[in-house]
Amino acid sequence: MRLIPAAILAGALGTAVPALAAGFHDLASIDRAVAQFTGAPQGTEGGARLPVDRRLKLTQCPMPLALEWYGNANSTVLVRCPVAGGWRLFVPVAAGRAAARAEPVIARGEAVSIAVQGSGFTVSRQGEALEGGAVGEWIRVRPAGDKRNTIRARVIQPGRVGVELP
Repeated sequence: MRLIPAAILAGALGTAVPALAAGFHDLASIDRAVAQFTGAPQGTEGGARLPVDRRLKLTQCPMPLALEWYGNANSTVLVRCPVAGGWRLFVPVAAGRAAARAEPVIARGEAVSIAVQGSGFTVSRQGEALEGGAVGEWIRVRPAGDKRNTIRARVIQPGRVGVELP
């Protein structure tokens, strides 16, 4: 796996680079994914500090991006292309909501209801929390009866987590 350092740069350099060059990943889509993951717009408290550096040439990722918190204080989001030889990118988060830990409402090992919501539908399934978390935080959960696969879901309320599909 190739490691790409946290190359984040303010967009105020005055250079106009096309958002999607042939064969390269759309960097604006990474910015949107990070904003959705953190629940806060870029440049605001709890959101990405700056946009992803538009000079990066990341290979097109054929799979949905994998996002997770990196570090103990939720001060960085790790964005990965989850394929063999895929890339990794570390995106710093502005201090605020992400740095201040709220009181957990779900404990590790607790039975939870996992709601997956998309355009015009919602599907629920029982599962187990693999991490504790407060409302709004993303935690790893395992669907009931599935010992191998885990998913990341946002804590909605005590005993309930959710994932929104585009």
